[in-house]
Amino acid sequence: MAKPPPAPRPPGSPDSRFRTQIEAALAEGVAREDMTLRLTLRDATLLSRDPATPVADISYAGGAMRFLGVKIEKGGVPDSVLDRGAS
Repeated sequence: MAKPPPAPRPPGSPDSRFRTQIEAALAEGVAREDMTLRLTLRDATLLSRDPATPVADISYAGGAMRFLGVKIEKGGVPDSVLDRGAS
């Protein structure tokens, strides 16, 4: 039995995809503390190793990785998403 083809990958790097979404959410008044970036393990790795992502945009504090000040949860999701929290 043949394996099914892999799922198509979203275009662009996680940085470019989620930077735009985070900036839009901030412009709409959503607080950084309310947002959670739920990333697949692959996207979390790509984001942390992307040479185009400024080092200052990723931080590690209190046992959590953050991108542009938004907490990242790695794994447990089929597709990476920005959770804007309860709005």
